[in-house]
Amino acid sequence: MTADLTAPRGTAAGGWTERPRTPEEWVERARQVATTLAADAVERDRALAVPTAEVRLLKESGLVTLLGPAEHGGGGQDWTTALRVIRAVSAGDGSIGQLLGYHLLWFWAVRLVGTPEQVAAVEEQATTEQWFFGGAVNPRDADLVITDEGEEIVFRGEKSFSTGGRISDVTVLEGVLEGTDKHVFAIVPTDQEAIRFKGDWDTLGQRLTESGGVVVDGVRVPWEAAAGYVRTDAGWEFQPRVYNTLNVPLIQIIFANIYLGIAEGALATAATYTREKTRPWPYTPDLKESASQEFYILETYGDLRSKLWAAEALAERAAGLIEAINAHADTVTEAERGEAEVVIAAAKQVAIDTGLEIGTRVYDVTGARATASSVGLDIFWRNIRTHSLHDPVAHKRAEVGRYALLGELPEPTWYT
Repeated sequence: MTADLTAPRGTAAGGWTERPRTPEEWVERARQVATTLAADAVERDRALAVPTAEVRLLKESGLVTLLGPAEHGGGGQDWTTALRVIRAVSAGDGSIGQLLGYHLLWFWAVRLVGTPEQVAAVEEQATTEQWFFGGAVNPRDADLVITDEGEEIVFRGEKSFSTGGRISDVTVLEGVLEGTDKHVFAIVPTDQEAIRFKGDWDTLGQRLTESGGVVVDGVRVPWEAAAGYVRTDAGWEFQPRVYNTLNVPLIQIIFANIYLGIAEGALATAATYTREKTRPWPYTPDLKESASQEFYILETYGDLRSKLWAAEALAERAAGLIEAINAHADTVTEAERGEAEVVIAAAKQVAIDTGLEIGTRVYDVTGARATASSVGLDIFWRNIRTHSLHDPVAHKRAEVGRYALLGELPEPTWYT
């Protein structure tokens, strides 16, 4: 079956005529999107197709403006709901769940580092125009070099990864002002000659995330659009606060929910296959009429479901800490930020471990025929395995270990 991602407004595939109002309705909308995506996720993955229609579906469903102010037509939702939505979409297609998760992070980035005036302006325009965000902010690469040309700054350089790439409306850039240690974030239009995407994303999993390399050669930004910078007697200066550093905890808990969503998709897909196609084992004294009666199959599903519920509960706890911080962003302390990061690190490592185990063990309860390429069970393990290498999970375990053993909180870095 091939899903119709281009269906007109008012159809089941997208273009909903009513906007959700409650958190529960938003999550249900995300599940509807996931159902549409799941119908041909494997075929689209194997084709390595540019996810233009998928992003259109996210826009038509309203999910791209989930965090946008209600007065401008957005959902006005919080991060607890956003993370549940990311998890739900990831169950249908991990690649599109990642695109949505990164988009929502970059949508929120102006709140993390922008001035009040920038926050108001960006959120109004991004919501009303349904911007889809990409980001070229890979810290393992050399920073983009920024030159100061008076009233404008100019970005130049390359990044190995730029999730959202060719299908984004705007791209978040980050670089260092030449001759200084000043980092600058800016939101720029994606469609311009000074940005060239390499189209070189071809990986084991998460194949539709448009995460390939990008060349930035002369992107011009007025100083007024440099996030968080204000004009002073000494020139343009950034106004720091602890909340500026929440971008890493946020992206890490987004990662955890992507993995949990993919694991949910694996478990649900495997369960359908087991009920409909897996045959009971005939060479045993305890013959069963169906595979669903086999004790080892019931035990395995029970074990995997229990582990996934536990991992989701830890992710929900982490989301609660994010909400507590957002409630007083201007006065958040380093200790609050560090404690949230520790719980998020724990949630992420548990999500990876649980997701990879589910992605592997589903074959134990579906059988040899489930390894057929047409079944596509491999997509779930491939997706988690690929993205879980974003940063070494061992360092997340060590973060939690230093807290548990020594009472140490992680210092803010590009990965903690």
